[in-house]
Amino acid sequence: MVNSKLLRGNLETIVLKLLEDHMEMYGYEITQKVKDLTLNEIQLTEGALYPILHKLEGEGILTTRIANIGNRKRKYYKLTPEGNDRVTQKVDEFEVFVQSMHLILNPKLG
Repeated sequence: MVNSKLLRGNLETIVLKLLEDHMEMYGYEITQKVKDLTLNEIQLTEGALYPILHKLEGEGILTTRIANIGNRKRKYYKLTPEGNDRVTQKVDEFEVFVQSMHLILNPKLG
């Protein structure tokens, strides 16, 4: 299982990239997609996910809509144009970080 400190620092990138790839998702759907994609290595909790979603919504990075599903309300999240820009920025930053870590961990390969 992935270290929670590593996850916390990259949660925004994960959420933004999933929303870019899937257009619109609700919270539980995000947690399940992460779990599935990582073969259970990363398991997001609601306590970690929802503060990020609310922060991004407050910043204008996400918009939301409420849908009635049976007797339940489901809140869907979607990227705004600013959100699309943020995804590109965060993914680029993460890729540079990963490349730098590879150089540190394997200096003979660089």
